[in-house]
Amino acid sequence: MTDLRTALVGYADWLGYGHEERADAWLRRLEINAPELARFRDLAAPSCAPYRAVAAPLLPADGIADHAGPPLRTDAEAALARAKGQPQWNAFTWLADSVPAHGSGILAGVPVIVKDLVAVAGRPLSGGSAAGDRAPSGQDAEVVARLKRAGAAIIGLANLHEWAYGITSDNARFGRVVNPAATSRIPGGSSGGSAAAVAAGIVEAALGTDTAGSIRIPAACCGIAGFKPSYDAVPRTGGVDLAGSLDHIGPMCRTVDGCATMFAAMLDLAALPKWTWRDLAGRRFARLGGYFEQPLDPEVRAALDGAAAALASDGARLSPATVEGIDDAPAIQFVTITPEASEVHLRRLAERGPDIGEEVRVRLEIGQFIPGAWYVKAQRLRRRLADAVEALFESADFLLCPTLRTPAPAVGAREVQIEGRRYPLHTAITQLTLPWNLTGLPAITVPWATSRDGVPIGIQVVGRPGADWAVLAAGQRMEALRR
Repeated sequence: MTDLRTALVGYADWLGYGHEERADAWLRRLEINAPELARFRDLAAPSCAPYRAVAAPLLPADGIADHAGPPLRTDAEAALARAKGQPQWNAFTWLADSVPAHGSGILAGVPVIVKDLVAVAGRPLSGGSAAGDRAPSGQDAEVVARLKRAGAAIIGLANLHEWAYGITSDNARFGRVVNPAATSRIPGGSSGGSAAAVAAGIVEAALGTDTAGSIRIPAACCGIAGFKPSYDAVPRTGGVDLAGSLDHIGPMCRTVDGCATMFAAMLDLAALPKWTWRDLAGRRFARLGGYFEQPLDPEVRAALDGAAAALASDGARLSPATVEGIDDAPAIQFVTITPEASEVHLRRLAERGPDIGEEVRVRLEIGQFIPGAWYVKAQRLRRRLADAVEALFESADFLLCPTLRTPAPAVGAREVQIEGRRYPLHTAITQLTLPWNLTGLPAITVPWATSRDGVPIGIQVVGRPGADWAVLAAGQRMEALRR
């Protein structure tokens, strides 16, 4: 370790970053991710071209016309009062003084919370950090502008894990977000405040971002629906990236119907397309095994079995499947996200490093130490992984797997034990969500069961690139079958 410490100090100095006093913190953080680094080091780079994240064209919906789910509530004034009356969740970084003016459209008068990583005109974009912007944003992010055009009333900004780089939403500046569904358990992150605001019944719709699971993880922890669209189906202009080739913006709602309405507004549609199905007759689901089921908490496994049985009873055709090379996904993700995140925040690190919380600061710093050759190798491995996943859709319309290996862990936990295997907290929580960021596929988590302790358990449905409306339709049927 002494040699590595010396090397890190020398490299940081050569890069112009310096901060020799930070070296011990870098070493401690790299030790946490030593398994991913060791695995990656030993992988051979394939000869394929590197993966390139490209927005997938949305496929047309093929749903029925006669379904109309319950509309999103339009009680913006009451929602704002609820938000101000429930500070115990630490769900917000800012709340409006009064309900803003709003127009007509499919979200007319619907109160919406926006994650404080996406610009709202007139408000500083904090990123949940003391190192956030001090000046108010000059204009809305494109997705916020679209929500407003659809009539949404933006009543507040949601608390989050600082700069979206974590899964506990334990925020030093704005307080730890509390999980309304299970107060002794983490709310998940990074979009924890968005999930908490919905789970607490304050609003029915919120905006989140997702780089390794940051929509779906808190949605599963808090017992709501969370949808990650296909890569760049929703524009990210005006938001702060964590890792640009992995980032997605999407809705988090009480129901899948709400997610669909929000998604339509985020696409700038004037109305919802035909998107729901009467049943799942003939729809093909690949139940993912191997990496996705080994290990699983027994209650999560039981929930997955129950979901599979319900889908089959509705006419779906299920078959087992595995993904070649999927065990490498956490290592590929680590070598992709760390340098991309560091690049986004290099100037902030140099100018305001001490203002960034220690846990996030060190994660942003270590990305500087990933060799460029490793990053390119990661993108080649990512291409091979994406091709392996794509091959599954030759015989399946959807992929089915749990959202998390375990129900939401306890607040303050640093590791998780599942079927006798111990994992660092972040590793355990992101393993089943991050593959769909690496591949850019649309994925939704639907609340399916609760543990014996009353902790929500979510199940994921994943679709081919661009099949966003089909994924929403499958999720909506799952939700209906659960009832």
